[in-house]
Amino acid sequence: MERHVIDDLTDAAAGPGAANPVSPAPADLRRHAHRQPVCPRGVTTRRQWLKVAWGSLLAAGATVVGASARFLYPNALVEPPQVFAVGRPEDYAPGVDTRWQERFGVLVVREPGRLYALFAECTHLGCQVNWFASERRFKCPCHGSGFRADGANVEGPAPRPLDRAAVFVSEDGRLVVDKSRRFTWEQRERPEAFVAV
Repeated sequence: MERHVIDDLTDAAAGPGAANPVSPAPADLRRHAHRQPVCPRGVTTRRQWLKVAWGSLLAAGATVVGASARFLYPNALVEPPQVFAVGRPEDYAPGVDTRWQERFGVLVVREPGRLYALFAECTHLGCQVNWFASERRFKCPCHGSGFRADGANVEGPAPRPLDRAAVFVSEDGRLVVDKSRRFTWEQRERPEAFVAV
């Protein structure tokens, strides 16, 4: 019995863990309790799988919300107006005026006694024609069609002359072009197809 008491006193003096080297002391257990279990390399833990799953779910949700928000806006196509004023008839010198070609797609032509507006679209495939003053011709850059200043086709694959838009003089004296009304070469003498000046 004395020996057990002496061994207990010796063990207490030696410190924790000295009595039984196989089992750790309670202080050692508390010190290592916060550590995560170590997985071998290349093995994905459950926690990593959950992070990936939640991240994927959040990304998919954000994509759905973003795509749904697009439907709240109208799918409208903004086009230039079909009826517009292009100045006064006296503003135009004889010949072809190209200042409205880019904005409205029309060319204003003044001949002796009349003023009219041509569509700047080739009658072959609809490419925009360009005016070459040195040649006094409209030329299509796509397939080489050529047109005189009055719109008549003279070369290339264009099957017919350039079309004309309706024109009139408003009450305040401005020249107004109406692109919603189109006249072919055969209709060029109609009163709506030109303005007498």
